[in-house]
Amino acid sequence: MGKFISYLKTNSFRNNLIAAVITVAVILFIAFFSLRYYTKHGQGLNVPSLKGLSFTQAVSKLEQLGLRYEVDSVYIGDTPPGTVIDQDPNPETFVKDNRTIYLTVSMNRAPNVKFPDVEFKSLRQAQAIIESFGLKLGDTTYKPDVSRDVVLQASFGNQPIKVGEMIPKGSRIDFLLGDGKGNEEVDIPTLIGLTKDEALFALRNGAMLNLGSVTYEGVITDSANAVIIKQDPFVTDSVTKVKIGTLVNITLSNKK
Repeated sequence: MGKFISYLKTNSFRNNLIAAVITVAVILFIAFFSLRYYTKHGQGLNVPSLKGLSFTQAVSKLEQLGLRYEVDSVYIGDTPPGTVIDQDPNPETFVKDNRTIYLTVSMNRAPNVKFPDVEFKSLRQAQAIIESFGLKLGDTTYKPDVSRDVVLQASFGNQPIKVGEMIPKGSRIDFLLGDGKGNEEVDIPTLIGLTKDEALFALRNGAMLNLGSVTYEGVITDSANAVIIKQDPFVTDSVTKVKIGTLVNITLSNKK
């Protein structure tokens, strides 16, 4: 032990210690500045704003800045296809050269989804179910039935649709609902002289009837102002009432 303490007091030990400290300091200095050079410390750029640009415009901007990109796609009905709707990192984020920017681009076509089971569900339940599948509620019509506001039939494109059928996401689904009044009858309204929109209001809100087929007579120059010149069924001496939910067919013309 005494020899070791004596060695610590020698010039040889002090010189070796100083040399070791200097060597470690030099290694750390070289490593620090090499790392700064390798990672380009303090060098980089701000990510440009790409949202709302077309895919080709966004790619052109990224390539000019020396940035890479990866693309994912999603369907959004109200967005033109090929539009950048999201990006990661966000605009004005400071990144290194050659960083990968992740783009989300709107698809050209809607993906298909399986139609869910909504039969005999309440209108509120059925609407929540189809919306969870990315579908939308279309028109609702009623027919005489003891069930009120219960889905008796679902239709897509004027055709009944079954559970499991594939349809484009974002499609509108029409429901035929029960009116809760069974076979109750109502007076046939007179629609002659009304426009189509006025007739729809009178049928659904006044008489709880549904619009059937719509035909046109003569040259139609203004469909919005065309008026009804025929309807079926029509009030006669023998027929004045029909069941709730009955379809009323109309003929429109610009000649009053």
